Amino acid sequence: MRFPVPHWFAVSSPRPLTGIARSVAVPFLISLPLLLVRPVLAIDLTIAAAADLKFAMAEVVEHFRAEHPDDKVEVIYGSSGKFFTQIANDAPFDLYFSADIAYPRQLEEKGLTASETRPYALGRIVLWSLRPELAEVPLKELPGASVRKFAIANPDHAPYGLRAKEALEHQGVWEAMQPRLVLGENIAHTAQFVDSGAADAGIVALALVLSPTMEGKGAWALIPAEWHEPLEQGYVILKRAADNPLAHTFADYMASEPARVVMRRYGFVLPGEEGP
Repeated sequence: MRFPVPHWFAVSSPRPLTGIARSVAVPFLISLPLLLVRPVLAIDLTIAAAADLKFAMAEVVEHFRAEHPDDKVEVIYGSSGKFFTQIANDAPFDLYFSADIAYPRQLEEKGLTASETRPYALGRIVLWSLRPELAEVPLKELPGASVRKFAIANPDHAPYGLRAKEALEHQGVWEAMQPRLVLGENIAHTAQFVDSGAADAGIVALALVLSPTMEGKGAWALIPAEWHEPLEQGYVILKRAADNPLAHTFADYMASEPARVVMRRYGFVLPGEEGP
């Protein structure tokens, strides 16, 4: 027995669109491919970096931007110790480059990182003065030299300042130099004291005296590495950047040869290499 098919169930051939239906449907069909093509969105990256990297990092970032022109990379320079405190209190950084590798390792232990801590260099310290004769004075003879003000970074939170203190202690003149000390907030600030003449001499980062703005000014003498603990430096991806692909890309880029070439030029001793 066959039952009639209800008229509301019948399948009919499509009718051409007319009037309002056509005016709505046609623009939609034309724009459909555009909806399926998603624009490439720029990614932001904020880096906290030790002040000794001020010039070297600027060059590394310049090369990196050439390969990632649509992305924004901002670098803030300062004291490694102060950055550590800020990051532990949720400061909005994606990557942390420290002049003392102990700081990022502590953040890693606290569960505040998205990667393992990677070493990127050993830093070196120098005695620097705009008066070339002062750069030739052995550290142990500084108390008897014509040095009224002597600049080092604050050893309480700046790794370069702590290494300067260790070198002066090694030579037995830390206590004698106390009344003449001028403390910088970070190693770049310390170099400014010497560069401006506010200090007669100081212990600063080799990377800074080799920079374009300071190279050729006065004279400097490399302080033996065995006079202080190693300035082992390291970096880490921070927890807030766990899903930021640009942070991971930049972290990998620091181990690339173009980045290493820049770091060598600023006097850094790189992992797997020997320095002076």
